[in-house]
Amino acid sequence: MTVRTVTAQTKHTYLLLSRGQWHADLPAKDIQQAIEAFYLWYEDNLAQGNFGPGSRLSTEIRRVSSQGITDGPFTETKEVIGGYWFILANSLDDAARLAAQNPCMACGLEYEIRPLDATPANALVKSNETPE
Repeated sequence: MTVRTVTAQTKHTYLLLSRGQWHADLPAKDIQQAIEAFYLWYEDNLAQGNFGPGSRLSTEIRRVSSQGITDGPFTETKEVIGGYWFILANSLDDAARLAAQNPCMACGLEYEIRPLDATPANALVKSNETPE
C-alpha cells in the first residue's frame, strides 16, 4: 500500500499598492458603487485568507531625507499611492490575478504588487536601493 503525502503550498505575502486617481469624467455615484463593491470583495477575500489587513492612506504627507523633514515635493498625480493591502497567494502571478478582480480598476485605479522580501539588506547584493 502506497501512502501519498499531500503538502499544502505555503502562501507568500505580497504588498498591493493602490495607485492613481478616479477617472475625472465618472459620476460620483459610479465611483461610490465601485468602492462599495471593493469593500465587499475585500472582506470576502479577507475571510477566505487571501488578503491581510490594509488601509487607505491619508492625504497628509511628510518627506524625510538627509536634508530634513519637508511637506514636499512629491511624485506626479499619476504616481499617487492611495492605499495598501496585503495579498496572500502562492505566486506573484496568482496575486496579480486576484488584484485584477478589484472593482475599482474600472474607475481609474491601478495596482502594483510586490513580494515582501524578508532578507536583511546587504550593500554587497543588488537590491531596489542599489544605484544602476
